[in-house]
Amino acid sequence: MTMSLRNRITRLIAACAISTAIALPSATFAADGQLDKMRAKIAAFITDKMEKLGGSRIIYKVDSDALREAVTTDLRDDVYKTLREGRIAFSGLAIRDGGVEVKIADAKGRELLTRKLASAAEGLPTHALAVTDAGDGLIRLAPTDAASAARLRDLVEDSIAMIEQRLKDAGVTLASVQPEGTDRIRIFLPGTMEPERITAIFARKVKVSFRLIDVTMSAEQAQSGTPPAGTEVMFGFKDKLPYLVKASALDGDDISYAGPGFSSGTKEPIASFRFNGRGTRRFAHITAENVGMPFAIALDDKVISSPVIREPITGGSVQISGNFTLEEANSVAMLLRAGSLPGRLGLVEQQVIQPAAKP
Repeated sequence: MTMSLRNRITRLIAACAISTAIALPSATFAADGQLDKMRAKIAAFITDKMEKLGGSRIIYKVDSDALREAVTTDLRDDVYKTLREGRIAFSGLAIRDGGVEVKIADAKGRELLTRKLASAAEGLPTHALAVTDAGDGLIRLAPTDAASAARLRDLVEDSIAMIEQRLKDAGVTLASVQPEGTDRIRIFLPGTMEPERITAIFARKVKVSFRLIDVTMSAEQAQSGTPPAGTEVMFGFKDKLPYLVKASALDGDDISYAGPGFSSGTKEPIASFRFNGRGTRRFAHITAENVGMPFAIALDDKVISSPVIREPITGGSVQISGNFTLEEANSVAMLLRAGSLPGRLGLVEQQVIQPAAKP
């Protein structure tokens, strides 16, 4: 999972604003079954409120097809990278029928590829692979059924976190956001009789962009004069300072993971994220071409960080520091992930539920 079980339960209760109704046990949670029990208690509380107040019931479905496509695309990119780094001769690398196929004539090359991929996936249940030797040097690689199920669970949990954060930001203080089945999310909103107002919150996509900073003039000069063509002034998320930025060089659609953490050096809270294969290649090219230049990481029209590119960043992993509190680092990470939220959620149903008739 993308966060610890304790953090997920704490977040769940805080987002639903019912921490006074259900006390969080002091012992460390060790199994998903305990999360299910906590969710059941919250659901019972919200159901009681729905009966008394009425409210809205909304169901979303996560886009499992898009998830499978993204996973196989990343797998193909990982296979290609491993083949090139290992100088393994190959042909016919392609995505086919939910997996990746590649032809490697040399048996040692096939063994090296499978060993490296297995090593990279070790300890990561979501990355486990099934490898099939189709004969004549053809290898087929695909996520195992268990790995696919684990990724789908993570996507549902991640989407629940995004929904809760958006509801909190919108001032919705009484809600229950729960998984339903394997790929659906159910939202109960006691007292809210306009579900369209809530679904509109999730229709808006947070824009994540990576922009080079123009150093030909200061942002203050650009504000008072004529800024260079193709630039605009943005303001800092925390420092409120102006930044003169160029057009977006990369957007957030290629972010595959984001989460809070701590700097290994300063121990300060940070937000870290990781690109998928396509984003990794594009970001590596951008950073290689602009060593020594500052660039801005922006959410909507706010600059959350403006580091200087010290060297090409080729691994696809990035850390953002900005004098964050841990809560702010978590919010930034959630917003980075939320950039693709509307594209991966489909509205299945929205319904107004009237209060139960009084006896």
